[in-house]
Amino acid sequence: MNDLQKYFEANTGRLIHKWMHYFDVYDRHFARFRGTDVHVLEFGVFQGGSLDMWKDYFGPRCKIYGVDINPHCKALENENVTIFIGDQEDRHFLKSLAAKIPRVDILIDDGGHTMRQQIATFEEMFGHITEDGVYLCEDLHTSYWHKWGGGYRRRNTFIEYSKRFIDRIHAWHSHARALKVDDFTRAAHSLHFYDSILVIEKRPVGEPMHRKTGIATVPAYESPRRQKANGFKTRLRHAMGMKDRPR
Repeated sequence: MNDLQKYFEANTGRLIHKWMHYFDVYDRHFARFRGTDVHVLEFGVFQGGSLDMWKDYFGPRCKIYGVDINPHCKALENENVTIFIGDQEDRHFLKSLAAKIPRVDILIDDGGHTMRQQIATFEEMFGHITEDGVYLCEDLHTSYWHKWGGGYRRRNTFIEYSKRFIDRIHAWHSHARALKVDDFTRAAHSLHFYDSILVIEKRPVGEPMHRKTGIATVPAYESPRRQKANGFKTRLRHAMGMKDRPR
């Protein structure tokens, strides 16, 4: 049991509501920030319990920002915790939020969980996360719930939207006009999908390169099927009066 789960199990303060398998995911991706002056932005204040949990986990140097649509959440501000009131689907609000927060090392989207909210928050805020920061969106199971705008393989759910990220990190290898290297390709080092969670770890990414070292001693192998196919191509070229291509 990691320290986050220990805090949760011993909690008698403000209410925290979490799926139990989330704690291992949090600790795996957030542990390196402990004891630093990390800036954490969490959408979805709820009862304020998770904000207290993050303060305890990251230590006294952290700065926590909370966002919620409920104006009563503003009363939960305390030392090193600032709360903004607004709708995370409102892109104007998100742009103003990015302008007010000097730095975001970790973004946790635990807000309203609707498709539009999750997509708008990612599109407006991902670029504001520091170059070695972490984006985490949780409760992705709402992508399968109609009440939240979801449904299995339904267009424009956040799950279907985020599947495109797999293509985008491979854009370096694409010859298709529809898939080109973009800012996401250059910023997203890795994608981690868990049950109901997507984590994107950022790091400046350059064009992949490969090298060889050492001496080749094993003769090249060509399968019988490949030999047969190459033989047919050679006979065809000769029949057409074409010369063999140099290798």
